[in-house]
Amino acid sequence: MSQIGWRNKVVVTPDDPGFPGKNMYDAAGELERRHKKTLLLVNSGSGFSEDPMAMVQDLARYIEEKKTSRFSMGLVTSNINSPLANIANQYGHVLELKGRGKAKPSFEYSERGIMGDIFELGSLLLLSMMTEAIFRNLQAGDLLQLCQDELELLGPMIDSNVDSEAYGHLVDMIERRTNVFLGGKGTANEIVKMTAVRLFHIKGFLGDNVYIARGVNTPHPRAGDLEILVSFSGETKPVVSWLETFKKLNGTVVSITGSETSRLAKKSDFHITLEEKTKPGHPRRFYMRAAYVLSPLPVKLMEALSRKGLKLPEYLISWYHSVTQ
Repeated sequence: MSQIGWRNKVVVTPDDPGFPGKNMYDAAGELERRHKKTLLLVNSGSGFSEDPMAMVQDLARYIEEKKTSRFSMGLVTSNINSPLANIANQYGHVLELKGRGKAKPSFEYSERGIMGDIFELGSLLLLSMMTEAIFRNLQAGDLLQLCQDELELLGPMIDSNVDSEAYGHLVDMIERRTNVFLGGKGTANEIVKMTAVRLFHIKGFLGDNVYIARGVNTPHPRAGDLEILVSFSGETKPVVSWLETFKKLNGTVVSITGSETSRLAKKSDFHITLEEKTKPGHPRRFYMRAAYVLSPLPVKLMEALSRKGLKLPEYLISWYHSVTQ
């Protein structure tokens, strides 16, 4: 959402170096001094997430104690009766975005995704289109049309890439006993984290690991390891450097870029191109589209393992997710 880029809007998260406090209560005073209006925007499918809950409780306490009207809250959730929704409703608005609902865990990964896929990808689309609508000064009523138009593009884009030779090789390599490294800078880094979390819960059962490139615990790759890199320009120097280092150690690199003529694309073993024509300074859909194209990877891995006789029930993956997050 940092791509909103106009009307002096500032977008920060609690993890940013510029966040002005150790918690939301401490930060609220400085935010009130800097800005006329501040929106705390929360995304939680369950409505019970601990970190967002602490933030909305801290801000609610600040608002009540200071009697200020310069803060509001917004929540995107599947549970409009949750504790998070109850607080957000008092100070702003709650938007219901339905996910899987109460569907029980199953082996039908291609039908239902894994864990929170449906809600998380849906909220990614919604927030991306919201960013674009704000940038273009559109009305709230135009948002649904933006989403519908993008979904019509996403479907064929996902299908064509999942059926491609590069994607087939990608699934084959992930199925092997190999560690996986994912990397990108800025927004691309956030996108690869979405994929890394899901792959880790599956690869972990196989005794393999999934790492974020240049993370604090990231080891040197071994020959035969796999690296997935995302960059719109394909020219980002640190990302190209990661590729070159990985190749020297006899690893395999798959890249996703917006240009097939970029250095990253040309030097990769396999490459996926998601072309997008956009003006400099305008919001890009590339990163959201990259998340959607990568999202079938864990599902395809589960299907490949199932064909070999190894079926991992989703409740095991969900349990592993709950104790590691």
